Amino acid sequence: MDIIKMTRELGKAIQQDERYTAYMSAKEANDKDAELQQLIGDFNLKRMNINAEMSGGEENSDRLKKLNEELKEIYSKIMANENMAAFNTAQSALEQLISDVNQIISMCANGEDPDTCQISHGCSGSCATCGGCG
Repeated sequence: MDIIKMTRELGKAIQQDERYTAYMSAKEANDKDAELQQLIGDFNLKRMNINAEMSGGEENSDRLKKLNEELKEIYSKIMANENMAAFNTAQSALEQLISDVNQIISMCANGEDPDTCQISHGCSGSCATCGGCG
């Protein structure tokens, strides 16, 4: 039994899962959304301006406040975009799938029965069987 080969098969199965295909479709829609891409570019530029303002030595609190307000406004527009909303939903579903897979692998590596180990969708407080914080 070749574990690496089986893992590659698992990778193929994940790529066939509807959560993965939904994520990839949403990602492609984001990439093709010119308005969203412009907003993301504006956001990144505004963030660089804030960083430059903060590291420039003499902070102008009024200018910094204005830049932060503009950054928040752009962020709100990005998050209100329907393609971004669909992407975030699809990304969360895919991340949950990967977390579930990781939990099962971790539990099995710690000696639990692969057929009966239970996936937890909340923090139990024990990192021993955790698939990772997310």
